[in-house]
Amino acid sequence: MIGFRGATAVVGVGTTDYFKRGTSPMSSAQLVLQAILRACADAGADPRTVDGFVSFGGDANEGMAVAAALGVREVRWSSQVWGGGGGGVAAAVNQAAAAVYSGQASCVAVYRGLAEADDGRRAFAKGHVGPLYSAHGVVAPAQICALRTQRMLEMDGVPPSTLEAVAMAGYYHAQNNPRAVAYGKPLDHETYSSSRLISEPFHLFDCSRENDGAAAILVVNAERAGDYRPQPALILAGVQGAATGWTESVENEERYTSAGFHPAMVERLWNNAGVGPDEVDVAQVYENFTGPAVAAMIDHGLCPPGPAAGEVLTVDNLTVPDGALPINTAGGNIAEGFVHGIGLVVEAVRQIRGDSPNPVPGTDVSLLIGGPMAPLVSSTVFGSPATV
Repeated sequence: MIGFRGATAVVGVGTTDYFKRGTSPMSSAQLVLQAILRACADAGADPRTVDGFVSFGGDANEGMAVAAALGVREVRWSSQVWGGGGGGVAAAVNQAAAAVYSGQASCVAVYRGLAEADDGRRAFAKGHVGPLYSAHGVVAPAQICALRTQRMLEMDGVPPSTLEAVAMAGYYHAQNNPRAVAYGKPLDHETYSSSRLISEPFHLFDCSRENDGAAAILVVNAERAGDYRPQPALILAGVQGAATGWTESVENEERYTSAGFHPAMVERLWNNAGVGPDEVDVAQVYENFTGPAVAAMIDHGLCPPGPAAGEVLTVDNLTVPDGALPINTAGGNIAEGFVHGIGLVVEAVRQIRGDSPNPVPGTDVSLLIGGPMAPLVSSTVFGSPATV
């Protein structure tokens, strides 16, 4: 794994606008193509030279179809990460890096697109809320994550204030991001606490948005990064998967209040990256709901478990410019826009490049945490050239 560390890099990012779900003037395929074309323009790459395609979460836009529309000269890699929810978002990056590192492809586009008119309502959750849930009145991901979060608050002693801090941090950062859906709509304690309950303990602002849109990144061999324009974000390490006692076990998870990142998985991430959680400068934490995001930060060692989590996960500590652990610096799924978390990948890269709407000065280590409490979970550590 030492050879893998820093061997691949992200050299281009592209996003579309965020649209309220069901209102995009473009199809899901058109959104994906626009995002990839913008990533190529950002990198200074000819779209026809992209030879690999990776997505996740049941994206309807197959790599071969995307390649044909782009006029790609040769497709050498095309895959999609299995696993429900947004757990595959970092895994898709890791898979692209593995394809490039192994020589199976030279330039891989990682993408995700959603348009409700094409993909249907809650396309990202299809097939993962089965009859054993619905028979007991559980029909939405919010209910499943609420059950686990309530247990985390009651049994583990994690303060409810941590959930509010995650939501408030996203909204705070969105005010400096004109692309964010919540731009110009600041959130305060009164508004947060008085908002309606969706599924206890989640209030309205604890829940991610659902948007039409797309985003993409380009992954290449780090030795070729100089052929492209922006400063690259090196991929230091990545993990994905689920241990025994997790996955699709319908509420029989052994570590029920965790986000699904078991200790061996997290240890492997930090060992392979060559850094520890105390060296993370900024993190993009997938918040399908605020509770799973809190659990994910605990799993990764970014904050202690139990009541002490409330001392670290405060609004001041989670926001720029002075927070020790700024998160979701473009607004995240909650305040920037939700396209299954792919926007978090773009923001993780932008922090390394310095072109985030809320840049953290001197960022060398940028962490991406994907899909907590999903059947499959994943993380990626990005680094600046100074880290290798």
